[in-house]
Amino acid sequence: MPSVRIIGPGRAGMAFSAALGSLGWDVVGLVHRGDPVAKAAQGVDLLLITTPDARIADIASQIIPEPETVVAHVAGSLGLSALTPHPRRGSLHPLMALPPGEDGVRRLFSGGWFAVAGDEMMFNIGAALNGHLVEIDDQIRPLYHAAATIAANHLVALMGQVQRIAELIDMPMDAYLDLAEGSLENVRALGSRDALTGPAARGDNATIARHIAALPNNERETYHAMRREAERLARGTKRTNRLPHE
Repeated sequence: MPSVRIIGPGRAGMAFSAALGSLGWDVVGLVHRGDPVAKAAQGVDLLLITTPDARIADIASQIIPEPETVVAHVAGSLGLSALTPHPRRGSLHPLMALPPGEDGVRRLFSGGWFAVAGDEMMFNIGAALNGHLVEIDDQIRPLYHAAATIAANHLVALMGQVQRIAELIDMPMDAYLDLAEGSLENVRALGSRDALTGPAARGDNATIARHIAALPNNERETYHAMRREAERLARGTKRTNRLPHE
């Protein structure tokens, strides 16, 4: 039976602890903030770091390397270089928002996407979690995580604006959530450009002007920014095959 020790028993750490346990792994311990970590890699097959991204490199540098132990993290924004002192390194980032408790464990098994890199053990775990696996190299990791942040966090922030405006007119938020879900289904079926509807797609500037006039002043900047993005999408953009630093 393979064994794992987890550093960082937060939402992700607890979800992975339960998920690996259900797969037959021996979860030998959870390392909390402030606990000594120098010997954390001893006596286990996998040492999984699930702390916030900003702490991972520092924690990894404090751990005495073990030749047979895989040291891995679940961060989206960091690659294998954050684990440089260790001979066997890996990363397994769940491309999903993990809710707390049992829902987070179920989400890990839901057939979602995982960004994997490094040791083969990461690919095996991702496959055991029923995941779709995509290998992401360190070089493109920032772009991968930027897209993930836009798809998750920015989308939630945008729906926060919808909720604020809906509350002004006593409109149930569920109505707009149903609309948003339908739009995402259209994106999946048709692609973003063909799924786009609304005044910006039609070039209906009169309707846009009425929206701006009706919106509170502190909501207009976001509306303008997203209108410009909708117009850009409607015009179509050529895909670039070059990274920004190339």
